[in-house]
Amino acid sequence: MTTAQAETGRTVTTDIPARLDRLPWSRWHWTIVIGLGTVWILDGLEVTVVGNIAGRLSEPGSGLPITSGQVTGIAAALYVAGACLGALFWGRLTDVWGRKKLFMITLAVYLAATALTSIAFDTWWFFAFRFLTGFGIGGEYAAINSAIDELIPKEYRGRVDLMINGSFWLGAVGGSLLSIVALNTAVFPANVGWRLTFALGAVLALVILLVRRHVPESPRWLLIHGRDEEAERIVSSIEQRVEAEREEPLPRPEGEITIHQRRSVTFLEIGRTVFSDYRRRAILGFSLFIGQAFLYNAITFGFGAILTTFYDVPTGDTGYYFAVIAVGNFCGPLLLGKLFDTVGRKVMISSTYLLSGLLLFGTAWLFDRGSLSAGTLTACWCAVLFFASAGASSAYLTVSEVFPMETRAMSIAFFYAIGTAAGGISGPILFADLTGTGKVGDTVLAFQIGAALMCAAGLVAALLAVRAERRSLEDIATPLTAASSSAARATA
Repeated sequence: MTTAQAETGRTVTTDIPARLDRLPWSRWHWTIVIGLGTVWILDGLEVTVVGNIAGRLSEPGSGLPITSGQVTGIAAALYVAGACLGALFWGRLTDVWGRKKLFMITLAVYLAATALTSIAFDTWWFFAFRFLTGFGIGGEYAAINSAIDELIPKEYRGRVDLMINGSFWLGAVGGSLLSIVALNTAVFPANVGWRLTFALGAVLALVILLVRRHVPESPRWLLIHGRDEEAERIVSSIEQRVEAEREEPLPRPEGEITIHQRRSVTFLEIGRTVFSDYRRRAILGFSLFIGQAFLYNAITFGFGAILTTFYDVPTGDTGYYFAVIAVGNFCGPLLLGKLFDTVGRKVMISSTYLLSGLLLFGTAWLFDRGSLSAGTLTACWCAVLFFASAGASSAYLTVSEVFPMETRAMSIAFFYAIGTAAGGISGPILFADLTGTGKVGDTVLAFQIGAALMCAAGLVAALLAVRAERRSLEDIATPLTAASSSAARATA
C-alpha cells in the first residue's frame, strides 16, 4: 500500500479489495454469515408470528382490545412504515459512521422494541412498538447487506447474499410452528402465549448481538474514510486465519485501486450519482423492489385470513400451512443461489420474477374457478414463492452491488424504503380489505395485481439488469473517491 497527500485528504493506492475477493471460502466467512445473516431469521419470525396470531389477539381474553383487521392491517403497515423510515435514517449513518457501529445499534433497537411489544397492555402500545421494531429492522437491511457484500469474495457474493436474505423464511417456519404452540390454550393462557413469542425474539436478538461483536468493520469502508492502517490489520488477520486453515499460501491478488480518502459524501452527490450517473440502475432497483414488496408485504400478510375465510381452517392450524410455504421460500434462494453466480444475474433475476408472476396468475385463475383446496392452494403458493423468494432476495443483492461504495448503504435504504412503501404500506391495508369482504373476486384481484407487478419487474430486469457475477464491487461501480471515478461513471 502506498500513500500520498491530496487536497481533501490522503491518496492511497491499495490492493485490499482484490485481496478480499481472491480469498477462498473458509470458516471465517461462515462466522460472517452467522453473525450478520441470522437477523433475517428474526424478521421472518416477527412478520409470521404477527400474521398467525392475529385471530387469537382479537379474541376475548387476549389482553388487548384489538381486532384481527387491525393486526394484519394497521399494525402490519406500521411495522413496514417503521422499517422504511428506519432504513433511510440508519442507512445514511451506515455510510458515515461505518457498517459495524450501525449493525450493532440497529439490532439493539430491534431487541428493545420487540421485548416491549411482549408487554403490550393497550392497542396504542402494541402499534407504537410494532413501528419501532420495524424501525430497527429497516436499519439492519442497509447495514447488513452493505457489510456482507463488502466482506464476501466476488465468486460467492451472489449465492451468499441470496441465502442470507432468504433465511427470512427460516424465521417464518419457526414463527409458524411457534404460533401453533403459543395459540394452544391448553399449553398457555390466551393472554400469555402470544407475549412469549415476542419475548423469544428478544432473546434470540441478544444472542446474535453477542456473536456480532466479533464481526469486523468493512475494510473497504475503512479505506475510504482514512483508516487504511486499520483496514490493513483486519485483512492481514483474515489472510493469516485462512492460510492456517488451508495450510497453504494464498494466491497473489490481482489489481490495485487508488483512493482519494474523504470523510463523507453529500446528499447532493449521492442523488446525482444514483439518479443521473446510474439512472438505468435506479429504474431497475425501483422495479425490483416494488414488484417483490407488493407480493410479499401485501399478499402473505393475509394468507392466514384466506385460509380461515375461504377454507374454514381453524385459526390455530394456519401455522402448519404457512410453515410449508416458508420452506418453499427458503429452498428457492438456497437451490437457485449458485446460478446467480454462474448462469448470471440478468438471466436469473428476470426469469425468477417472470416465472413467479406467471405462476401467481395461474393460481388466481384456479382460485377463481374454485378448483383449489387449502392444501392445493398451499402447493401453488410453494411453487410461486420458490421463484419469487430468489427474485426478491436478488433485489437486495442488486442495489447493494451496482452503486458506488460511498452510496451503498443509502442506496439500499432508499430503494428498500420506496419499494416497500409502495407495496408494503398500502398493500397490507388494501389486501386486508379485499380478503375481509369474503368475496372470491376481490382476493383474485389482489393476486393479479401482485402477479402483474412481478412480471413487469421481470421485463425491466431482462432489459436493464447488470452482469455483476464474479466481478469485484469496484469494477461494477467505481468508488466516487477513486482516481478514475468520473470516467467510469460516464460509461455506466
